[in-house]
Amino acid sequence: MKSMKIFALLLAFVLLVGAAGMLPSSVTPKMAPFLVKGPMAVLAQAPAGGGSPIYTCQVGLNPGVVCYDPFQIRHAYAVDQLITVGYTGKGRTIVIIDAFQSPTLIADLDWFDAAYGLPLHGTFLTQIAPDGLTPFVPSDSTMQGWAGEITLDVEWAHAIAPAAHIVLVLAKSSDDADILHATQYAVSHNLGDVISQSFGENESCVDPSILAAEHQLYVNATKKGITIFASSGDDGAAQQTCDTLSWTKAVSSPASDPLVTAVGGTELHAADYCLTVLGCNPATHPLPGTYQGEIGWNEYNQMSSGGGYSVLYGKPVYQGKSVSGKARGVPDISYSAAVYHGVLVRFQGGTWLFGGTSAGSPQWAAIAAIADQKAGKRLGFINGALYHLSQTIRYPNVLHDVIIGYNSVVEPDASNAPVSVPGFSSIPGWDAVTGLGSPNTFQLVNWLIALGPNYSLPPFSMLNPNASGNPTNGTSLVSPH
Repeated sequence: MKSMKIFALLLAFVLLVGAAGMLPSSVTPKMAPFLVKGPMAVLAQAPAGGGSPIYTCQVGLNPGVVCYDPFQIRHAYAVDQLITVGYTGKGRTIVIIDAFQSPTLIADLDWFDAAYGLPLHGTFLTQIAPDGLTPFVPSDSTMQGWAGEITLDVEWAHAIAPAAHIVLVLAKSSDDADILHATQYAVSHNLGDVISQSFGENESCVDPSILAAEHQLYVNATKKGITIFASSGDDGAAQQTCDTLSWTKAVSSPASDPLVTAVGGTELHAADYCLTVLGCNPATHPLPGTYQGEIGWNEYNQMSSGGGYSVLYGKPVYQGKSVSGKARGVPDISYSAAVYHGVLVRFQGGTWLFGGTSAGSPQWAAIAAIADQKAGKRLGFINGALYHLSQTIRYPNVLHDVIIGYNSVVEPDASNAPVSVPGFSSIPGWDAVTGLGSPNTFQLVNWLIALGPNYSLPPFSMLNPNASGNPTNGTSLVSPH
């Protein structure tokens, strides 16, 4: 009953303050994928004896361009220590929400799985389109963006939790209403243990009725023990204005909802491969993927980790002393997102570097699936445990605290004029660039399981909205991050 009263308050609030900013009804709010497609990878060494391909960006042959394969990322974030002893996500299901479709997904997956020794798609992937598939138009840049998002999400969730089942739920378009309906289908049918959402838009541009329905959906999912992730965005402290013509300081929805674990971005520095033919001595070189540090993701002051403070939600109880002020802080945690320190993705028959906070949400979802497997149950809402772990010295080496970086950006408006949006700096503890930091997965999973019984379900009273700003009804692209 208490949660329903809070929901009613939120609904009344967003309907009241949202009405003042309504745009013409011909403008449809949309989500956009939060990903950035980088350069194509160049082969340095072909697979030999059943090995995996090695690219120039993995051995230092491409100055300024670094890339990582599944083995490197697993080692950097200590996922391999769990996989080695059998914790692979087996028996758990990751739900990925996306829009439109990727016609080459299966062919790309077959290559990716064979290249990196992963189970083939027929053993783990189910695709569902609750409202039917929209025919794919190759010349449509929006559809192409979502096709890349789908491919990144599926390949890298699979890379981190190779035995987890993946249910890809495809909305018929990127309209807010269609994305919401696809997510409602996933929750109402209880399709999986974890949900990943690598997309978003300016929270103040979401239609108030959709915002309220979305939040109630997360209440329902949380009560079922489903863990919910969302990417925080790729434009630093900026989001597009509701008319899409310029930029403003804002955070992204759905990442800003307090029942979502918001995933920001870092630039990961990890060891490359050591090839003797290039004069490298493996005996003196760290293992590929050895963690060497991270900074807050910001490339060219234009691509950067989304983060800031919500104008719709007050600071939830779990953020406590970690976050200053009275507003919900975004993101909660972070993951490798830099484009020129990107992950390798097989897409439309080629191997590319991909970046964006879209890379983090599906991989954190995979980590949650592994944790669920090890716990033997759903851990559900994890934000309370994450902030508890970060606030006490009793739990060392659980998260990599990223203390260097910023998310100020300069973005071009519709007339190509630069719009400067000042952001935030990475500091010790939580910050609005990388949140609490990135995972030391082996340690983190053990502590999430230990703390789970005390932090699995949040007090819904924390969801009182904060009236420090007014949401407006308008348009924006739900974009892949």
